[in-house]
Amino acid sequence: MTHEFKNIVKQYNRATAQGIKSVLATVVALDGSSYRRPGVRMLILEDGSMTGAVSGGCVEKEVLRQAQSVFLDNKPKVMTYDGRYRLGCEGILYILLEPFNVEDNFIETFNTNIKNREDFSITSFFSKTENDFAKMGSVIAYAEGKSFPLSKNFDLNQTEDLDQFKQLMKPCFKLMIIGGEHDAVQLCASASLLGWEVNVVASPKDPKTLIHFPGAEELLNIPPEQLPLDGIDQETAIILMNHNYAYDLKFLIALKDSNPAYIGLLGPSKRREKILNEFLEFCPDLDDSLFDVIHGPSGLNIGAETPQEIAISILSEILTVIREKEPFPLKEKVGGIHN
Repeated sequence: MTHEFKNIVKQYNRATAQGIKSVLATVVALDGSSYRRPGVRMLILEDGSMTGAVSGGCVEKEVLRQAQSVFLDNKPKVMTYDGRYRLGCEGILYILLEPFNVEDNFIETFNTNIKNREDFSITSFFSKTENDFAKMGSVIAYAEGKSFPLSKNFDLNQTEDLDQFKQLMKPCFKLMIIGGEHDAVQLCASASLLGWEVNVVASPKDPKTLIHFPGAEELLNIPPEQLPLDGIDQETAIILMNHNYAYDLKFLIALKDSNPAYIGLLGPSKRREKILNEFLEFCPDLDDSLFDVIHGPSGLNIGAETPQEIAISILSEILTVIREKEPFPLKEKVGGIHN
């Protein structure tokens, strides 16, 4: 959800520069089931525009209506949305609406934290029943001890009798695509729709520029030995898709000391076995843990044929790996979808 909050902060910054007030809506509790779980947020601007969503689209109009009182009196409140009689989700949402107006140095700190790929947390203090909602609000905290209330009027010292919803926010998930052919372009576009940060690594001889990869944040035209490893962490997936066996092998060797969540290899099983065998010859003392994150052929068996379908197959497998889920049809799942 970090990428969603990142978009909210970006839009808030633009609105503030134009003198437009903002209200932050956060789902802080849920009784039953819903389309989205607690922790999802959306930004409502005084001009009626919204960024993000707290449901599949059915709750947002009511959130916009309820936010008007927060714009008027600058006081937070909790709204309740009972979907048992209006939706198919059969749940009751508790949504904290609070003025979103942070200190001036918050934006710089937030952007630095995102760039450095560091964890942070957001804690919301609320009550489902209390009539005096003035004490409610949220605070964002960083590992180095810095914290910022999301509303200038929020006082953390008055929250002892309120409920809490605390959410740990990991770095934005990143996909590193090593390859610049047509299928890499399609994978880039699809991954960006998920909100992932996408970096593309192409050959120094490749004439393509960043504009050829919709949704990508960075394009590096570099050889394997210049591959940057410092930004590769447990919130990173890597796909080797050069369509060049020697390049894929060289980049895999360059990744030997990295620690990603996922490495995908394109091509048939025979190609995978060949590249891994040669990889071991070059790196005989390699820690076996790296092999645990290598997946080849990359993707789930969904009958994908086109580059767009193959992209969906690959992204689906990455999601099952990072969420530690075994894929199967939801109709076979016992209990709630999110359980």
